Amino acid sequence: MVKTIIANRIEAVAASAASAQLPSSVRWALASLSLSMLLSSLGTSIANVGLPTLAQAFNATFQQVQWIVLAYLLSITTLIVSVGRLGDLMGRRRLLLAGIFVFTVASILCGVAPTLWLLIAARALQGLGAAIMMALTMAFVGETVPKAKAGSAMGLLGTMSAVGTALGPSLGGVLIAGIGWRALFLVNVPLGVLTFVLAYRYLPHDRQGPKAGRARFDLSGTLLLALTLAAYALAMTMGRGSFGALNLALLSAAAFGVGLFVRVESKAASPLIRLAMFRAPGLRASLATNLLIATVMMATLVVGPFYLSRALGLSAALVGLVLSIGPVISALSGVPSGRIVDRWGAPRVSIVGLITIAAGSIALSVLPALFGMAGYIAAIAVLTPGYQLFQSANNTAVMTDIPADQRGVIAGLLTLSRNLGLLTGASAMGAVFAFASMTTDITRAPPEAVATGMQITFIVAVALIVLALAIAVGSRAPATRHAFPGDVS
Repeated sequence: MVKTIIANRIEAVAASAASAQLPSSVRWALASLSLSMLLSSLGTSIANVGLPTLAQAFNATFQQVQWIVLAYLLSITTLIVSVGRLGDLMGRRRLLLAGIFVFTVASILCGVAPTLWLLIAARALQGLGAAIMMALTMAFVGETVPKAKAGSAMGLLGTMSAVGTALGPSLGGVLIAGIGWRALFLVNVPLGVLTFVLAYRYLPHDRQGPKAGRARFDLSGTLLLALTLAAYALAMTMGRGSFGALNLALLSAAAFGVGLFVRVESKAASPLIRLAMFRAPGLRASLATNLLIATVMMATLVVGPFYLSRALGLSAALVGLVLSIGPVISALSGVPSGRIVDRWGAPRVSIVGLITIAAGSIALSVLPALFGMAGYIAAIAVLTPGYQLFQSANNTAVMTDIPADQRGVIAGLLTLSRNLGLLTGASAMGAVFAFASMTTDITRAPPEAVATGMQITFIVAVALIVLALAIAVGSRAPATRHAFPGDVS
């Protein structure tokens, strides 16, 4: 009897392990998607470390070379929803291959650019390729990975994004010192070629629908949304911390653009974004919480360096080392977070992630003042895994229960909400920090003022997370009835 029970148990465990293994073709497809995410995040972070060198190489000001970073980010922000929708219409495999190709060619152009403005133009083109990869990578998870393993796949993508972000500054420093600034961009070329080969070989082919029933691409909506997002992004990034008349004008233009976009889309025969999607409480909540949490996470990047250097008096090298701990923890916690989502379910893990982020933000407002650098690291060690839990759960919840013909545009909206949160956090949370520090020049603020600014900034962050929690909890009951309105597909 005991032998029978043990045999049955071993057989059950073996069956469970077998079901947990993905087919080889799926694993290779997931590898190509992971590399796509790595490339796009690496493109964001690797150029920052080279700005001083590029300013010398092109005899340019900091404001001018800053456009090397801004052109890439603006291109992604303004185009990501549109390219997601284009993938839904023309075929995601075909467009993703085109995006990888564009990113790789643009990397070559960046590496050989003879002038600063040609480099900036090539970076904008590289941003187009990155936008395609970011939007369609998440969309492809629903087509390549079984639903029971979607959380693990989303966790892996989160890990690769964190690895790209963490790897960029250190790899960039090594490449500049050993080869020169052109290597910052040319390093993407062999990775791009490998990604293209894997994607071409293993991603599932696009399903061909009847041409007569195929929706048209919304050019007017695309242009209007791109201009609106560009106005908002520029309003949040121009002025280097001061919010002047130009910023206000751009923000007003963005608000007008939103109203006009809604009006145009409500009358379009084949809209870029189906406004009926936003009747789904789950989608609205996911996008709103994604934006709020990205705003909070950006505060760590804005406030952290000043606090560590001004309040704690750490050297530049030590500041860089401490700041790298967050991305490393994020990279290590991504895959486990995805597995937890698969086991516990996305809604529950999303709430747990938000609560953990709130605990980390409270810790950031208290522990560094008590324990210095150790307190800061301890708080980050709580905050960062919470963010990975939330990201894996939030992305899984949205991307596994949507119509197949909307995966690209909704993946684009998810990434867009995160990017807008990062832009808003850089501006708004930076303003909160400066106001709380009671100084006009944060680089010369006394340590006590910077410490006070840090505490108040993360108290505000806790308030934003509480708002995100309220939105997430409030959306759960009605969201269980229908994930998406019936007229979306």
